[in-house]
Formats: sequence, C-alpha cells, structure tokens
Amino acid sequence: MADRAPPPPPPPAGIDSRSGFCAATRIFHSTRAPGDLPPESLPMTAAAYAFSLLSSSTLPGSPALVDAATGIAISYPSFLAAVRSLAGGLWCSLGLRPGDVALVVAPSRLEVPVLDFALMSIGAVVSPANPVSTPEEYAHQVALSRPVVAFAAPEVAAKLPGHVRCVVIGSDEYGRLAASDGRRAAAPAAVAVKQSDTAAVLYSSGTTGRVKAVAITHRNLIALMSLHADNREKVAREAAEAGEEPPPPAVTLLPIPLFHVFGFMMVLRSVSMGETSVLMERFDFIAALRAIERYRVTLLPAAPPVLVAMVKYEEARRRDLSSLLVIGIGGAPLGREVAEQFASVFPNVELVQGYGLTESSGAVAATVGPEESKAYGSVGKLGSHLQAKIVDPSTGEALGPGQRGELWLLDG
Repeated sequence: MADRAPPPPPPPAGIDSRSGFCAATRIFHSTRAPGDLPPESLPMTAAAYAFSLLSSSTLPGSPALVDAATGIAISYPSFLAAVRSLAGGLWCSLGLRPGDVALVVAPSRLEVPVLDFALMSIGAVVSPANPVSTPEEYAHQVALSRPVVAFAAPEVAAKLPGHVRCVVIGSDEYGRLAASDGRRAAAPAAVAVKQSDTAAVLYSSGTTGRVKAVAITHRNLIALMSLHADNREKVAREAAEAGEEPPPPAVTLLPIPLFHVFGFMMVLRSVSMGETSVLMERFDFIAALRAIERYRVTLLPAAPPVLVAMVKYEEARRRDLSSLLVIGIGGAPLGREVAEQFASVFPNVELVQGYGLTESSGAVAATVGPEESKAYGSVGKLGSHLQAKIVDPSTGEALGPGQRGELWLLDG
C-alpha cells in the first residue's frame, strides 16, 4: 500500500490556525497541507504532468473517456496512444510549434480531450471556444487569441473567419494528422516548454462586457491538478482513520461544456487521477439521469439548478442513482435552503462546494470530505499553494476575517 500524505503541519507563528490569517501582513494563508509541485524551473507541460501522475496499474483498467449517448469508450492505453500519434501529426505535418495558438470549436466529443492534450504536449496553446457562438463572436475571439489554426466540428467550420486555416474534426485531413503512418515518429522531437509558458487561452463569460481572453500557464494547470491530488489524499487519509476503504476512482459525468473552465479542468483532473469522464454533448436532465444509472457515475459537476431539478422531479427518484457519491457545485452560489432540501432527499450524496473563475484557472477554494461539505453556504478552504487578501475596494485596505470585501488571490 502506498504511503499516505501526512496531516497538515502546524501553522507558522503569527498565522491563525483556523482562518490562516496573518495579522501582520493581512494575508490569508492556506491551511491545507502543502502538496508536491515540480520545481518551477523544470521544463514541463500540463499534459506531461498529468500523465506523470498516472500509475501503471491504472492503464489496463477503467476507460479514460466514454461517450454518454453511444457508450463508445476509450481506454487509457488507447487514449495515451491517440494523444502521442496526434501530437506527431500536429508537429510533423501541420508544423505547430510551442506558443502557436489553436482554436478548438466543437461540442464535448471524444476527439476533444485527445486534441487538447496533444496540443499541450507539444507546447501549442489550446483555445477552446463555444460551438454555438455567432460568426461575429468568433471574429472577436480570433482577434484576441490570434490562432494559427482552428480545429472545428463540421457544423461550425463555416462560421469561422475565412483567413484562419481550419481543419475539420473527423475529416480526412484530420484523420491523417491523427494516424501514425510509420513514416514519422508518433511523438514530436523533445521540446523544452517552460511551466510559465501559456498552455491555454480560455474565454471569460463576458458578464461585465465583451468576452475576454484569459491566458493560463502550464504551471497554473499543474498546480490545480496537484490541488485535486492533495484533496484525494486528504479524503483517503480520513477514510483510513475511520477504518473505511478509500473511495474508488471516480466516474465523472460531464454535462458541462469542455470549452468552459469548469469542464476543461475536470477533464484534466480526471485524466491525471486515472479516472473516467463520461461526456455529454449538451445538457439534458433526463439524459443525465440515464447516464448516471447506466455508467454508475460517482461524481457529477453541476450548477445549483440541477440540484433543484433532482429534488423537484419524480424521475430522479425513479432512477437508480445509488452510485452517485458526490456532486461538485460550481457556476453559481448554492443556497442553504436548496442544499438542505437536496440532502433530505439524497442523504448519501456529498455536496462539494467551491469557488473559482476562468482567471484563476478554476477552483481556488473547496470543501473537502464529508465534514467540511456539511457547511452549506461555504465554498470551503483556500487551496494549497495559494494566499489571499480581502480588500476594501473603495479604500484598498486589507481586511480581516469576517469582513466583506474584494477577494485578491496570490500565488503562495
């Protein structure tokens, strides 16, 4: 059995053990145990880091990806081989190089995670966009990220600006890129990609104006994957202390789009932890319930309205949802009343609440484990490797615990 991570060390002098607040600096420190991050000077892509966390025992087991509608599955050996082969085509045939931006415009299909990982593995920048955007919106996004190529679903390609080279996903051209034909290496020549290099450009929601492009580094993604690994260790440690078996590798249903930071990070998380992602092209409540039942889903990332629907509609109680262990709440605040109503109907499902945004590369705070998750209305504790300030936006004054202000996130 692998050694378990030690419990968090006592906080340094001057830092409150409960809140992590330091009165001298007015900074909130994470009270989570610090995880193991690779040295920042070590060249590494987010894809390479994710694959480094996979144990060899994972590869022959559960699938990496499943299409919810068709049941088609991709095993881990097949997924890794597909990423290597496509990376070779992107490098050798298409000529992509580190720093080149590639727009990816497609629904949540099995090809998308393979493409995303292949792009990141050679240092190219993946820029996922909403497949139902308008031509005007695509023109704005292209002006922001300046892609050298776009990979698009057939139904989307005609809406993209004409000056951008477009490879249609599923076309003969794409098939030649994805297939290793023996005349070239399946993987590109080794390239040194700094962790500080940009790995992805995501587009914010535009709720305060036009859509904005957000550059996310390999280091950002590595830290987030490390955070999820740390949380898993905490849950496993608490299970061992209670004399229980740790939870099995998750089967995650992804009704959220992969172009959104929530979906994008959930796939990275799932692959890095050797888990299974069940992809839905679009959200449909009844189809999601069927998928949970069919694939024995254990983890469901969702927005609060999904919980309301599960409580309200009888169909949710007619289905066998006994495999569901955790719902990860994101996208909007979860009210205490909704959480309590849900817990009364589904008492065995843990509600994990968190907070994040595109600009932070995803979740920066979350509840971890059953006890923390009972604090309905809380987004949990600050993730390891992070620090924060609460700042009065009118005066710039850093505030203390229990005070209302603007959240500033700092790299710990």
